[in-house]
Amino acid sequence: MATSARAVANEFIRLAEAEGKSLTPLQLIKLTYLAHGWMLALYQRPLISDRIEAWKYGPVIPDLYRALRDYGSGNVTSPIVGGSRFVPLDAQERDLIRQVYERYGNKNGILLSRLTHQPGTPWHMTWETDSLGRGISNDLIAEHYRQLANAG
Repeated sequence: MATSARAVANEFIRLAEAEGKSLTPLQLIKLTYLAHGWMLALYQRPLISDRIEAWKYGPVIPDLYRALRDYGSGNVTSPIVGGSRFVPLDAQERDLIRQVYERYGNKNGILLSRLTHQPGTPWHMTWETDSLGRGISNDLIAEHYRQLANAG
């Protein structure tokens, strides 16, 4: 069963803190999105139950964005509280999140944002000027990350 984006972001926060690092809201939103995409592609199941929307600068998870917006562009200094869909992460989910962190966690928010809204990405295929809040489907995300996985 999928969990909340907040729970996934908290796992990224935990991984960063274990290395003496911290993450910005932009990094957390993009890392959570990437982990969700890889879970859909590799294990054919969603990681998060939250809605993902196409905003001007890429895919956004609105609930996670709202939970983190008070940090601005600064580092997130504590776990995110609240949220009604908290389901504990299983071992497979924690392992996937760790792999995503190892692969993408050293990239800043701007680079992660560029990765997630290049031509051909789910965001690019969903975004339309002046269409803030348009949902990005899990099917579109899954297909994109399956193609990335197959490309090596």
